[in-house]
Amino acid sequence: MRRWLFGSTVAMSAVALMFVSTVPAQACGDEVFGNPGNPSSAAHAGHTGPKAEGLAATSAVKNVDLVANVPDAAGATSVRFLKYGHKDVLFVSGTFGLKSYDVDNPRKPKLLGEVKLPGFWQGEDTEVDEKRKLVFLARDPRAYGGNTQTGESGIYTVDAKRPDKLEVVSYVKVPAGHTTSCVNDCRYVWTGGPAKADNQPADWGGRPIWVTDMSNPRKPKVFPNPIDLYRNDGKTDYAHDVQVDALGIAWSSGRGGVRGYWTEGWHRDPVTGKFRRATALDPVPYAGGGVNELAAPSKFMHNSYRPVGWRQKDGGDHERWGRNGDLIYATEESFLDGCAGDGVLVIASLKGSYNGEGWRSTPDKPFRLKTIGSWSVAGQEGSDPASGDCSAHYFDVEGKILVQSFYAQGTRFIDISDPTNPRQIAYHRPGDGRSWYPAWHKGYVFVADNLRGIDILKLSR
Repeated sequence: MRRWLFGSTVAMSAVALMFVSTVPAQACGDEVFGNPGNPSSAAHAGHTGPKAEGLAATSAVKNVDLVANVPDAAGATSVRFLKYGHKDVLFVSGTFGLKSYDVDNPRKPKLLGEVKLPGFWQGEDTEVDEKRKLVFLARDPRAYGGNTQTGESGIYTVDAKRPDKLEVVSYVKVPAGHTTSCVNDCRYVWTGGPAKADNQPADWGGRPIWVTDMSNPRKPKVFPNPIDLYRNDGKTDYAHDVQVDALGIAWSSGRGGVRGYWTEGWHRDPVTGKFRRATALDPVPYAGGGVNELAAPSKFMHNSYRPVGWRQKDGGDHERWGRNGDLIYATEESFLDGCAGDGVLVIASLKGSYNGEGWRSTPDKPFRLKTIGSWSVAGQEGSDPASGDCSAHYFDVEGKILVQSFYAQGTRFIDISDPTNPRQIAYHRPGDGRSWYPAWHKGYVFVADNLRGIDILKLSR
């Protein structure tokens, strides 16, 4: 097992300093109005938007133990793990940049190193390359005081071979920059969001996906032509995030639903009916489409998960619903007045979408996936009735338990054994918190809380 110099102070590389500003990062509030002329853009306020102000008067906890809190990670937006021999290291991105922690003892996490990017926004779904020990951070155009219309977006690549000595090895401008995700074993990354820039086509509702070749992480190559176009009933719109399932299919979530693509191998293209080679630059459609507006009125899907392959049993009743990988779990992010209409967890069936239906959908002839079940935090035990900050955000699944962040409504543990009837079994809602991103790890849940830092939780039931 490799040895590290714990607690060392990490110097910024020269390439990082070129792009760092001390201006505080702007919140996502302007994303509500980030697409003038498109009323649906108001459905994705998100993050620290206008309703995320003020703290709850009380906290509520049930069947959960708070094992530890890491307050020096305040501003956290995302968590990831990398394995080094027998040791796992926690990486946390946030408005501070990137930090790494030794969590062998989850009750006493130890800071190992950091890359300081004051004013960074936002690394919402930070990605890691397990083999090459790289971390990819998406720079949103609102970073360092910018805005969606004119701000600069791109990708920082961090060398994490030594977690106590993190180094930014490259930065590249990309026309999108809200999230970035690995495809094809991180040889490529797909970057999407947020609302469109002033120099992008007027008829777009948001930014689609751009592809970057990361074969040489010190010299990334951004390809000029975006992908995942026409995703919202034929209109190019906001592609928010990408998750790759255990079979290698990349699922792009955004306004207009969730659509999956093959990125390697030869496959039948259901749109053309012809067999062709899939690549990260020219993926082959697989399945998916819009989510029924009765389940997700905003049509804005934030992220997704499909239990297949070695993860087939990490989901509900796979024998009945997921034998062929037909279930897709997706989050709607939406902020409306009050709490009842805010974003939910949706479980849908991919049946009926394997012949390109999601790519032929139009406003006149819309295609929608069949909703199997859904879950909303509104009115649930442990909720703060005074808060309107109730949207669903990121989630993670282990076995039959899905853990999900709901901003000011905390972190919720949901039994999904029966996907038609998800039910809450535990919750952790600190009155001073904003839960953004939970991740299961060795029986614990590590939560990126934008106000509290990192909360380390364990089910006690």
